[in-house]
Amino acid sequence: MPKVTTLVVGAGHGGLAASRHLAERSIDHVVLERGEVANSWRTQRWDSFRLLTPNWMTRLPGYAYPGDDPDGYRTASELVGLIGEYATVIDAPVRTNTTVTSVSPADNGFVVRTDQDVWEARTVVLAAGACALPRVPRLAAAIPAEIVSLTALNYRAPGQLPEGGVLVVGASSSGIQIAHELHRSGRPVTLAVGEHVRAPRTYRGLDILWWMDATGLFDERYDEVPDLLRARNLPSMQLAGSPQRSTVDLNTLARLGVRLVGRLAGVRDGRAQFSGSLPNVCALADLKLGRLLGTFDDWATRAGFTGCGPVERFDATALPTSPPLTLDLGGGEIRGVVWATGFQPDLAWLHVDVLDRKGQIVHDGGVAAWPGLYLLGTPFLRRRRSSLIDGAAADARDLVGHLAGYLDSSGK
Repeated sequence: MPKVTTLVVGAGHGGLAASRHLAERSIDHVVLERGEVANSWRTQRWDSFRLLTPNWMTRLPGYAYPGDDPDGYRTASELVGLIGEYATVIDAPVRTNTTVTSVSPADNGFVVRTDQDVWEARTVVLAAGACALPRVPRLAAAIPAEIVSLTALNYRAPGQLPEGGVLVVGASSSGIQIAHELHRSGRPVTLAVGEHVRAPRTYRGLDILWWMDATGLFDERYDEVPDLLRARNLPSMQLAGSPQRSTVDLNTLARLGVRLVGRLAGVRDGRAQFSGSLPNVCALADLKLGRLLGTFDDWATRAGFTGCGPVERFDATALPTSPPLTLDLGGGEIRGVVWATGFQPDLAWLHVDVLDRKGQIVHDGGVAAWPGLYLLGTPFLRRRRSSLIDGAAADARDLVGHLAGYLDSSGK
């Protein structure tokens, strides 16, 4: 049985950031990847996908964007190339096409079983990502069998769906982008909208994420927020990356002809049932957007920052007078459903007693509730930017520092 001090599960940007920091501390380690480097970016994104973060935010330990389009947005294939190149440059000890089948406690750390071999590791870093599986509500089982269902993870292009109407469930970043693309393909689209975070692509001439970075909002720590559980479960911002830096929000979609309805609350007797809370959730999203922009304006005034345009405010979300509360799924109007209802990690192989009643890892800023076990790449892990590529460097640095201290204190 081969032995290693640290075993990293996952060779995406998080796992490679951890590898870089482990190497800097001369901690011997191996990175196991079920597919190729950046496997999720290779296999779980639709064809037209682009990052939501501008190129200048694609930062990893020892790497900054070197190109001439800092405000552009990488395609998935471009990002795969970057991460693969990064793995080569840092000489990460990656073993590809090696699927971890179990991680279990042992006397001196952990036993990690794979479809290739078995490892003994003193410490383990879980960097397999938070988006390995789609989170689909139970009511999906009641959708009529003749309707084609896809999730945001297996959707690739409109051609996967039959001609005719499509119901897109979920209006965060994936949902609005997929709804937009399906509408452009000529399909009538109905978008079921629940709680969401509205955001313009640019504000006062600068990317909205520039403002979050410059004002320090992205650096807010997990131990500084009053409701961490709430912060970790917020929907992703309604953003899309495009060469035009266009805003794609509910107003954009409604102007194009996408039908907006409330949250999908149930399916009964072949009819979809929608919540009547659409006006309320949109009003709340509008209110929060105004507060966010006010925060940016206050910062610019205090800092004396003048490298931006004038103060902007955006129209309230325009809604139909009486959005429908039901929709007949058996009449032929709807031919496909896309579930853009969120993601979850795949932890079926984790046989360590660290899961709560909802199946989530109990941890303190990535330090799991089991000595020697660490977590990377989940929303608001240590900072508000944790779920972004740009958040991997600082989180990995902190956790590898804790890991090194744990090894020293345990005499290993």
